[in-house]
Amino acid sequence: MSNNLFAKKTIDSLISQTEEKGHSLKKVLGVFDLTLLGIGAIIGTGIFVLTGVAASIHAGPAVVLSFMVSGTACAFAALCYAEFASMIPVAGSAYTYAYATLGELFAWIIGWDLILEYAVGSITVAIGWSGYFVNLLASVGIHIPAWACNPPLNIPAFIIVAIMTTLLVIGTKESAKFNNIIVFIKLLVILFFIGFGIFWIKPANWHPFAPYGWTGIMTGAAIVFFAYIGFDAVSTTAEECKKPQKDLPRAILISLFICTLLYILVSAILTGILPVTKYSQNQSFLSAPIAFAFSIIKQDWASGIISIGAIMGITSVLLVMLMGQPRVFFAMSRDKLLPEKISRVHSKFGTPYITTLITGSVVAVVALLIPIGTAAELTNIGTLFAFTIVSAGILVLRKTNPDAKRPFKTPLVYIIAPLGILFNCYLMYSLPLLTWLRFLVWLDIGLLIYYFYGSTHSRLAKKDNEPVKKGFSFKYFLNFFGLLIIINGTLFGLLSLLTLLHITSIKTWSELNWQPHYTLIFCVVLIIIGMVMWLWGKSIKSSEK
Repeated sequence: MSNNLFAKKTIDSLISQTEEKGHSLKKVLGVFDLTLLGIGAIIGTGIFVLTGVAASIHAGPAVVLSFMVSGTACAFAALCYAEFASMIPVAGSAYTYAYATLGELFAWIIGWDLILEYAVGSITVAIGWSGYFVNLLASVGIHIPAWACNPPLNIPAFIIVAIMTTLLVIGTKESAKFNNIIVFIKLLVILFFIGFGIFWIKPANWHPFAPYGWTGIMTGAAIVFFAYIGFDAVSTTAEECKKPQKDLPRAILISLFICTLLYILVSAILTGILPVTKYSQNQSFLSAPIAFAFSIIKQDWASGIISIGAIMGITSVLLVMLMGQPRVFFAMSRDKLLPEKISRVHSKFGTPYITTLITGSVVAVVALLIPIGTAAELTNIGTLFAFTIVSAGILVLRKTNPDAKRPFKTPLVYIIAPLGILFNCYLMYSLPLLTWLRFLVWLDIGLLIYYFYGSTHSRLAKKDNEPVKKGFSFKYFLNFFGLLIIINGTLFGLLSLLTLLHITSIKTWSELNWQPHYTLIFCVVLIIIGMVMWLWGKSIKSSEK
């Protein structure tokens, strides 16, 4: 079993699995549908909320540069995703790409990690949708009792997840049509803001352009980066595309370009309408800056239109998030890392209905019971980790399989991919200490599930169609838990080191009364222990033969 930790799947074997009876998804999506799915996933709370936070607190009018920097950084990962999607048009996104390049253990890690991006992200978005919906109803005189729209009984959040889940079970094409309608509405609302707001610009509000300097621009870039989360969800629908090799790369890059352009235009007009730095302590502005801007200039009717657009935007994000997670589960189940029965496809609708119902049920119940809390930060770290793995994976595949057919090739790959790795790692290590602790706990829980179930049931755990031996293996125990300790020590040790070098903030360490230098020493000891266990396990090889 220990050899399976880094066993890889060939591209041909991954593609051949998509034709298996009972595990084949209906191909119904074209480039137009895919592009709108990308826009639907990206444009949501980012453009309607984060623009104000980044502009007023960190970057000022120079937030337009923050969006440019962030969009460029996302493009690094998007180009790598595009190459993978054209080569491996298989459901599972980064999970599948890791399986083909880095091996089964890393594939499991990234698949487990994607739950943080899609499932936890869906919970966050559903709770946010509830807040906007309740406020919109209140503005027209309809008041929902506080006990019915707040945890532990957030009924609107539960209902919207149930509706989106039902739609996704009925059919991918139907879900895409619904998403297309919503995306058109919210794009019209954004274009309305641009077209109407441009007449209220006061150029004096753009001065000073960068009140907090370059560091403010970069901090703003780190914040608005999360407004771009979602374009990768397009790649999870690879098996439902009519022409995945051509359409997926186009959809990923086109949707990212359109959203970046809209972000820049909206932020430029918003900072032209208001002197945004004066509203850095105004919670009404920080939570809904675009609608607030129209309220300040006495255009309340326009503010109402923006609120409707915000709800539409968040609805489409929720739909695509709930579409992405079941397809990752579907791919992992088909590989038998999770129970194989849950990867069944509906005989009539051609959708992965079991994984969709499981995802929808969990998201609906959790969204009903809990506040947003730190769910958003967990979503961020999960996404950045996935982006890092994909950027690294494309470099590995260029070396290990240079002759593979690549309908789309990442340009300047040995520059683009390393930049993607560095930028995403920097943003990931800029997240709070508590987020990292929760991430590592989540990662370890996933690794234990892999050890006790996935590694013994995996397709690659069988050789020559013989059942895998499930008895205890001391060699495998040492190898696996040695690696687990090394991974934890390395990830957390690097965080400690970057903090000591003042590359990342020590503020969140102080809040928990932790000392990074002591933590670094502890992590070094962990790495040494893990290495000893790993090498001990490797040395047993000859005696087990």
